[in-house]
Amino acid sequence: MSPAATPVRWPAEALWEAIAPLLPGFTVEVLPSIDSTNSELMRRARDGRLEPTLLVTEEQTAGRGRLGRDWHSAATYRDTGVVPALTFSLGLPLAPHDWSGLSLAVGVSVAQALQPALPPEGSGHPRVLLKWPNDLWLQDGRKLGGILVETATVTAPGAAVPPLVAGQSRYVVVGIGLNVLPVLADGLRTPPACLREVDTTLTAASALQRIAPPLVHALLGFAEHGFAPFQARFAQRDLLAGRAVTLSDGTQGTAHGVTEDGTLLVHTARGMQPVTSAEISVRPQ
Repeated sequence: MSPAATPVRWPAEALWEAIAPLLPGFTVEVLPSIDSTNSELMRRARDGRLEPTLLVTEEQTAGRGRLGRDWHSAATYRDTGVVPALTFSLGLPLAPHDWSGLSLAVGVSVAQALQPALPPEGSGHPRVLLKWPNDLWLQDGRKLGGILVETATVTAPGAAVPPLVAGQSRYVVVGIGLNVLPVLADGLRTPPACLREVDTTLTAASALQRIAPPLVHALLGFAEHGFAPFQARFAQRDLLAGRAVTLSDGTQGTAHGVTEDGTLLVHTARGMQPVTSAEISVRPQ
C-alpha cells in the first residue's frame, strides 16, 4: 500500500486575516487542479461575480501567458506535499485613473516580496530582475516567472458592484506563475530559473504568503497614484536597461528604461522609439 498523501499546507487563513480588512468580501480558494486560475476568475467576472478572490491551484493544466502562449505547471508531488510551481490569480474590482504600467507595478511588488534587497553585483547571489513588460528573470538570463494581467467589463444584469468600484464595472485579474523547484529545459527558448535559487527555504506556500499581501497594497496604491511611484523601483531591477534589444517587428536598438506611465524607451536608428503595445515582444540580444 502506498503511503498516504501529505497535504500541502497553504496559509489561507493567515492570508485572509491580512487582506480582508483591505478588501471587503475577500475570499481565498485553493484547488487541487484547474485549467487556468486566470480563466476561472474571468469566467466568474463575466457572470457578475465580482468578489475580491485569491485563487490558488496546485496544478494548472491550461495556463496562459502573454500573447496567448501556454503556461503549464507541473503536478504536485502528492506523496511529499511539495508543489513545484506557484500558480495563482488575484481578482478584484479596481478603478485606476490610468491602467498604463499595471503589469510593471505588479512585477515590482512581486520581486521586492521575494528579494527585498538586491544583492551587490559580483556577490555571487542571484538578483531578481524585471523584464518589460511582465516577466521576472534572474540576472544570468533565465526566466523565473511571469505575470498575466486581464480585465473584464461586467455586463451581467443585476450584478452587484462592490463599493470599491461604484460607478464603473471593470474587474482586474492578476495571474502569477513562478517556478519553485528546478524545471526541465527541453524545448524552452529561455532556460528556466526557480525560487529555490533565490532562497533555499522558499516553498510554494511560503512564497504565496510573502507575495499576496504586498501585492494587494501595490494594486490599491496603483489605483490611486498610477505607475509613477513604482518607476524608480522598476529602474533598480530593469533587466533591459542599457542592453541591445530586438522588437518583434525586427527593429533593433538599445533599451533606455521606462517612463512614468510604464512606456519602454528604445533608441533605434530612427531615434528614440516609445514601446507601449502589449502585442510587441522585446528580446535582449
